[in-house]
Amino acid sequence: MATATQKFKYSYRDSAGKIQAGEIESPNEAAVSARLKSMGLAPISIEPVRVSALKREIRIPGMTDKIGLKDISIMARQLATMIQSGLSIIRALNILSEQTENQALARVVVDVRSDVESGVSLSQALSRHPRVFPPLMINMVRAGEVGGFLDNVLVSVASNFESEVKLRGKVKSAMTYPVVVFVIAIIAVIGMLIFIVPVFTGMFTDLGGELPLLTKALVFASAAMKFGIIPLIIIVSVTMVLWRRNKHKKGFREKVEPVYIKLPVFGQLIRKIAIARFARNFGAMVRAGVPILQALEIVGEASGNIVIERATIDVKESVRTGNSLAGPLTEHPVFPPMVVQMIAVGEDTGALDQMLDKIADFYDQEVESTTEALTSLIEPLMIAVLGAIVGTMVVALYLPIFGVFDLIN
Repeated sequence: MATATQKFKYSYRDSAGKIQAGEIESPNEAAVSARLKSMGLAPISIEPVRVSALKREIRIPGMTDKIGLKDISIMARQLATMIQSGLSIIRALNILSEQTENQALARVVVDVRSDVESGVSLSQALSRHPRVFPPLMINMVRAGEVGGFLDNVLVSVASNFESEVKLRGKVKSAMTYPVVVFVIAIIAVIGMLIFIVPVFTGMFTDLGGELPLLTKALVFASAAMKFGIIPLIIIVSVTMVLWRRNKHKKGFREKVEPVYIKLPVFGQLIRKIAIARFARNFGAMVRAGVPILQALEIVGEASGNIVIERATIDVKESVRTGNSLAGPLTEHPVFPPMVVQMIAVGEDTGALDQMLDKIADFYDQEVESTTEALTSLIEPLMIAVLGAIVGTMVVALYLPIFGVFDLIN
């Protein structure tokens, strides 16, 4: 969890004997003093900056404090560029804390910089914020520190996260239209049942006579919706809260996620996304020099599907006993034969990371083409379903009117 920080104003005497002043953000005065001394400055005074209530930053929990994968990828790319340019890690982190647009991430970077200044390694400083920095990034940074190629590792982390963000963006953009249409359809049906059907129901009662079966069903649905809308909203809200609380719990995932892959239409899409994520993360960690057993444990958890996570556990046990990577994968139907064969070839030729990158690129393209196909299929289906529902309701409302003259006679 990020430590709270605040701004401090300080003054010091430069080499010409003149007093200079500045501001810095840090957890406390001691950290400010330590940082200034590491910069070769002897502080004269350090005081906290008083911020008025009107100028104080407004923070909304869950919104302004959100740090996304895109923010992390930008941070990794900028940090790699500065380190490649010859800047020290502390100075690079200082610049990042000042120019990062996401204020929540900026506060975390300040904490990371303070930890590094106190002698902690960058990977260890990142590991103190597990909710912000994924295990994939922490372990790759640790491997880069040991191997002396931290800048290259950070570039790999940035590229990996950028690909993941791009993949998520494609899926979200493809599914936005069907979801919007579906929501509008539900709102339209509920609105007609609550506000329009009761008007016609009163008119039918005044006319008398026997209502058609379809109209009776619509009137019953309207009455049920009128009294059940509040319980329905409560049930939906509670379901959403329970879903958010339990969707990451292992017991819940073991029951739900295997069902996802078996879904008629969306199952293949979910499977391809998980395989692309597995291959991309595994390839990045192998290239960074992370030990295979440690990499398998991390990429299994990062794949986002319990089925692939189980497969990686079997692979890890196989590798631990001196066997191959590809062998256990053949026993898990979630991995297509092409993936297994490409991993086997990568093992034999010593180009496992390259093969994994090719698998990730292939399934990225597959996800894109699948989402486009689903969108082109779902759009007309949603319009047809919406038209059928609204059309049926309109017909049910007007059927009794066709017999009005008979009732009058």
